[in-house]
Amino acid sequence: MNLNFKFNYPKSIRAYHNGQRLYDVNSEKLPSVTTILSATESEEKKASLERWKNRVGRKEADLISRQSLSRGSAMHDFLEKFILNQLNLDLLGDNSLEKQMADQIIENGLRNDLSEVYGVEATLYYPGKYAGAADLLGVYMGKETILDFKTGNKPRRDEWNDEYYLQLGAYSLAHDKVYGTNIKQGVILLCTKDLMFQRFIVDAERLKDSQKRFLEKVEQYYSMKLNN
Repeated sequence: MNLNFKFNYPKSIRAYHNGQRLYDVNSEKLPSVTTILSATESEEKKASLERWKNRVGRKEADLISRQSLSRGSAMHDFLEKFILNQLNLDLLGDNSLEKQMADQIIENGLRNDLSEVYGVEATLYYPGKYAGAADLLGVYMGKETILDFKTGNKPRRDEWNDEYYLQLGAYSLAHDKVYGTNIKQGVILLCTKDLMFQRFIVDAERLKDSQKRFLEKVEQYYSMKLNN
């Protein structure tokens, strides 16, 4: 793959204010994509999460969430080092679960399909509205693409991924706005803790719909802030 850092992604400082994650980008303090999605999630989704916590127990639910977060962070670190050609010999001998999960994504989702890299963990922002960090931007299967890496406790169905697709819509919309691109593809590369690889491709029409729906979430978020 060719490392082609053709876009000048800004430096940012992440901070928390009143329990919400903000990005300080170009002297603007902007809510993160995940903050907006969390603040505007449906009552049905909130209730579903509560039912799960009650079913497994609060303590166990917290443990599962922390383990998933830690596993995802470690897997992302391996993937970032691979993409940037920074994997050293010590890491090559690592046989941890997180490394095995990263290897599944590399061999099944990256090595033969990613031809050009624009940025890794790149800060993206939509002026005056929101900001976030995209896992990977580049040319994937011949198309300019926003990619996100995900972990899972079990295989996922497409209909469970709506929030993931909204994230892709947010990142692609911000990139198009600031850099004048026209990104028409989003991709989720996922590996479960049982080492099952999944790839979900969001085509141009579906990505445009995700962009539109995320902007509605943004308007809802700011409307809620005004009324509080």
